[in-house]
Amino acid sequence: MEGKEEDVRLGANKFRERQPIGTAAQVQDKDYQEPPPAPLFDSSELASWSFWRAGIAEFIATFLFLYITVLTVMGVVKSPTKCGTVGIQGIAWAFGGMIFALVYCTAGISGGHINPAVTFGLFLARKLSLTRALYYIVMQCLGAIVGAGVVRGFEGGTTFKLNGGGANTIADGYTKGSGLGAEIVGTFVLVYTVFSATDAKRSARDSHVPILAPLPIGFAVFLVHLATIPITGTGINPARSLGAAIIYNKDHAWDDHWVFWVGPFIGAALAAVYHTVVIRAIPFKNK
Repeated sequence: MEGKEEDVRLGANKFRERQPIGTAAQVQDKDYQEPPPAPLFDSSELASWSFWRAGIAEFIATFLFLYITVLTVMGVVKSPTKCGTVGIQGIAWAFGGMIFALVYCTAGISGGHINPAVTFGLFLARKLSLTRALYYIVMQCLGAIVGAGVVRGFEGGTTFKLNGGGANTIADGYTKGSGLGAEIVGTFVLVYTVFSATDAKRSARDSHVPILAPLPIGFAVFLVHLATIPITGTGINPARSLGAAIIYNKDHAWDDHWVFWVGPFIGAALAAVYHTVVIRAIPFKNK
């Protein structure tokens, strides 16, 4: 039976962080030991069942995420009257609610990323190895493709394509620059929330204020969708955008597809730098 340290913790940090439990007044910086960064390459992971299990969990979670959310989008788009649907608010709740549920279910197995941008940000912060990061991203994209494919099977090819397939595109009246900016800021909000909600040092310092990590993460996704659905349909998740685009497969879904990779990755990188350098000041420790 494998040790618990092989399981990926919240935030995808498989290295146990030891800290005393207490209030902010009881916990000082000197009492906290910064965990070592994850190795860039860790071939030993490939021999561990927990590694492969984590990727499977990411695949299933992303599949379920696309299945529920794209079905919700299709229900809103194909309705002749928006008053008879959940509307934009309902779409935002579907995305945020599913992230809340799926992060809660998979956090102890894979870290509950369900998003290549989150994986990329945590990799930059040295919370997981490059080996694991690439494996997660591949499994997330495959899960998204299968999830969108199942929705197409339910809806029928003609209806699916007539109603946009849930694909992300930049709305009329907005430039590529506007769409890119919306994706950068939206992903920054999400990944910054992930870092804050899963920060072990903060959990030790503020243990008198319990936080269920999936809740703020899901709520961040909900709020970002409310703000940016009218601009880009809200990507902030390259796997979600890729899965819908592949199954929809119309030219206009690919015209601006780069925005839904470049934007989230830039936003994730900025969030990783902000949390690591400014909030935690890790590069300046022991100096």
